[in-house]
Amino acid sequence: MIFEIRTETKKGWRLLSIPFVFSLLLLAAPLTMMFLLSFWTQDYLVLDKTFTLNNYIEAATQPVYQLLFQRSLIISLSVTFFTVLLAYPMAYFISFYGGERKALWLFLITIPFWTSYLLRMFLWKVILGYNGVFNSLLLWLEMITEPVTFILYNANAVVIALTHGWAPFAILPIFVSLEKIDRSLLEASRDLGDGPFHQFFRVILPLSAPGVVGAALIIFIPTVGDYITPKLVGGTDGLMIANMIQVQFSKANNAPLAAALSASSLMVVAFISIVFVLFNKKYLRRY
Repeated sequence: MIFEIRTETKKGWRLLSIPFVFSLLLLAAPLTMMFLLSFWTQDYLVLDKTFTLNNYIEAATQPVYQLLFQRSLIISLSVTFFTVLLAYPMAYFISFYGGERKALWLFLITIPFWTSYLLRMFLWKVILGYNGVFNSLLLWLEMITEPVTFILYNANAVVIALTHGWAPFAILPIFVSLEKIDRSLLEASRDLGDGPFHQFFRVILPLSAPGVVGAALIIFIPTVGDYITPKLVGGTDGLMIANMIQVQFSKANNAPLAAALSASSLMVVAFISIVFVLFNKKYLRRY
């Protein structure tokens, strides 16, 4: 019996060893190298490995970096809010009214992923441009007399494009949480006199909260580090911290400062995410 347990234990360790080494090489090692690099300095091609905190001090004190950090958080939080707000009704419809076509609706949601993310973001320039689809439609409807310019090359365009791009990632976890709701609870709620409004806020929304929390985290964490969308549709007023990191790595040839900005961004996002998870711990226990 003891021999069988040891054999199973060894098999378990062998199964875990490959993904563990894989994660160590592709996740832990690059992060470790990034943190080490952030404590060094670079003068053009010369990399000084003397320990210093100057990069972190510069990242925390320079107004331009503070502005980009603040803008990145505001944009990411806005995208998270609007994405979840738009995704919830869609997930609700599929779960409660999809019937036998739920699989078809979920399949249709994944259709945007058939095209390149870069292409989808680039098309938003065509839609939101000065002579784009949106302005042409408003002019045709005579709602405006000249094309509007506040929807492109600024933070508004970044929020719109990212909300569209990440919507499926919010719909799916919310849909899963709605599917887990015992429908007999809804019948009991109706028997006790709850109408649709009270039933939603007393039963459906609290029970689906884990999916909402999961969707919020899935959207918030990666959108802070997005640099393709701000580059394409953001203009100078829509650039985020990831764009500055890319500039420091490539054009400015200052990898240590870029690493410090990356590490600072990572720590800020991790802190906000942990606080958010702890605040919603009671909802996550339902999974």
